Amino acid sequence: MTTRSDDGTAAATTAATAVEYAPEHTPRLRWTEHAPEVFKAMLRLDAAARKGLDAKLLELVKIRASQLNHCALCVDMHSKDALAGGESVERIIQLSAWEESEHFYTEQELAALALTEAVTVLTDGFVPDAVYERAAKHFAEAELAQLIAAIAVINAWNRFGVTCRLVPGHYQPGQYT
Repeated sequence: MTTRSDDGTAAATTAATAVEYAPEHTPRLRWTEHAPEVFKAMLRLDAAARKGLDAKLLELVKIRASQLNHCALCVDMHSKDALAGGESVERIIQLSAWEESEHFYTEQELAALALTEAVTVLTDGFVPDAVYERAAKHFAEAELAQLIAAIAVINAWNRFGVTCRLVPGHYQPGQYT
């Protein structure tokens, strides 16, 4: 069991031992309080982007983009939502190494993960044709448009989370739905 004190420190306690964890950092900025209309617009955009997409696939995409962007809050949130939605722990854990553990995922999921990485990490300045074509084989055009929108939205959420140093660990599954 993990408990948090008023000062943000965490302690894991079992019958035989107690472990002290590092103190929890405070957020740089509680942006949703200072820009509530932007937050509301992001929630609407997120809801629009997810329409027509498989919920489990969407959570895998959100977790992977969040891993790439080092957004701890979003990794926490979407892992919890995925688990609550019936996703396996094993598939969530393997996301950080999905290219070496392809046998955990369907061809459609692999295409979505490759597209997620290409859209999230634009180091070459574009999404490679082969990645886009692979995704286009597994998604109808309307689904592909929704998937691209969902990837863009989670990347926007990640930028808020990382820039403002939002704190993971307190999210409850379905909290914002």
